[in-house]
Amino acid sequence: MLLVYTQKITPRITYSFKHICTRILGVQVAFTSKIEEFVAHEGMKLSYGKQSLGNEIFIQNVDLLLEQGMTDMEVKVQEWDEVPCFFGVSENSSLPFDIFAATFYLLSRYEEYLPHVKDEEGRFPASESLAFQEGFLDKPVIDIWAYKFREVLQQKFPDFNFPKRPYATENVIAVTEAYCYKKKGIVRSLLGFTEDLLHLKPKYLLHRVQVLVKLKRDPYDVYDRIIRIFKKYHVPIKFMFQVSDFSTHDRNINHNRLEFQSLIKSVADYAEVGLQPGYFANQKFRALKEEKTRLEGILKRPVVSALNNKYNLLLPDTYNNMVELEFKNDYSMGYPEAMGFRAGTCTPFLFYDINFEITTPLLIHPYVVNIQATQKMKETEIEYKVLELKRQIKLVDGKFISVFTNKDFSEYANAKRNRNILKTVNDIS
Repeated sequence: MLLVYTQKITPRITYSFKHICTRILGVQVAFTSKIEEFVAHEGMKLSYGKQSLGNEIFIQNVDLLLEQGMTDMEVKVQEWDEVPCFFGVSENSSLPFDIFAATFYLLSRYEEYLPHVKDEEGRFPASESLAFQEGFLDKPVIDIWAYKFREVLQQKFPDFNFPKRPYATENVIAVTEAYCYKKKGIVRSLLGFTEDLLHLKPKYLLHRVQVLVKLKRDPYDVYDRIIRIFKKYHVPIKFMFQVSDFSTHDRNINHNRLEFQSLIKSVADYAEVGLQPGYFANQKFRALKEEKTRLEGILKRPVVSALNNKYNLLLPDTYNNMVELEFKNDYSMGYPEAMGFRAGTCTPFLFYDINFEITTPLLIHPYVVNIQATQKMKETEIEYKVLELKRQIKLVDGKFISVFTNKDFSEYANAKRNRNILKTVNDIS
């Protein structure tokens, strides 16, 4: 156990220390504001504050973890042992920056609460982030800091054995549109025929007819193929199905169709199934509750995981709605348009609500690669980027999470390239 002395124990201090020390380094942490208790402790310990008590490990703090709410601040990035860091402190500190304040800034997505320029979808774009602007979006800086912090602890307490965590991968398949042509209904099928004719798309017109008369498999019906790959190589996988009402934003097939329900149930026999909220469910609590209830009704089991793949991650509302509906896991933390570490970490972390200054029970699983980010990249560039991200994550024994869609493995996409990305991520030869 690591004992931390600080004059004032705040929710932010507790949150940041537990992510660094417990979630990444595997060390339990306790806090005290009593000097005599700190002095009497014979195990691993440090102080966190403005001044050291003696010759202990001392991390000098900035004010962020003592504050409440948001303050528009200037963040100056510096280099420490070839790693970007910020919130620099004096030379009296065992580290040249406040590692715990910097961790909180990134994990809480502090910058996303502040005024910023949104993209055309109303989202917080990668280009607005500190990590992108300062060139460290491709580094899990929090985990790198934590491992360097471990070296400082190890030097002071050489007899302490830190547990080692395993490197891992996880893959999420978002199913926004289960089928391309099947089970769309008469009206939507007729509209599809008309559109193919008007836009002179003979290939799609032929495929549509072949699928509807059962001479050809639906192009998006690739579930058996995906599951076979993951079963063969024992790679973790989750499917996130959308069960929204049809709208201009959400174009999946009717959730009441028995074949769609049968598909969801059959996939759930081989992998965990979660919810991909629709456009309105992302914005309105009632719609999210209805979609969660629908999917649970189909599966006859609780739905505890979600992925917001298409729409704006509205902080803190999106996550607060998930907490209230008892979701346990979220896989939305990443940038659809850019590879990298949106929250600066490759370790799952609990969502901290800055408005209420509380740590919630919702576990955020940050993804590194969303296949959307590769659309305009060459294959050699993709392979280099994925391998470099994987190398960075392996150095800190983190978790590489990737997001695909069922469409990515269809004949209408570059399925071969996308399978190669999947194999590269998961060390499949």
